[in-house]
Amino acid sequence: MVLLFLVAWHALASAVAFGLYAWDKRMAVRGGWRVPESTLLGVGLLGGWPGAWMAQTRLRHKTVKPSFQWRFKATVALHGVALLALLAWVARAWVPI
Repeated sequence: MVLLFLVAWHALASAVAFGLYAWDKRMAVRGGWRVPESTLLGVGLLGGWPGAWMAQTRLRHKTVKPSFQWRFKATVALHGVALLALLAWVARAWVPI
């Protein structure tokens, strides 16, 4: 059940992240209102990093800005550590000691 929830959560967060990157790219081209970088990074940190990475690759957005890229990679690593800790906690709760 927990695994299904995590998969659904990451799928939803990835879709939101992809949409935000697409909107930001469109507004960058048109000169409109941009999505703050903190929002893009925050959605990635909350589990949307696969969608964010896909958007960066497919839309060629935020790929050449080193200051954004190192922060993005840091949020992916931080998310990975938090996810592993959560899974370890859940696994420990299921296995009697």
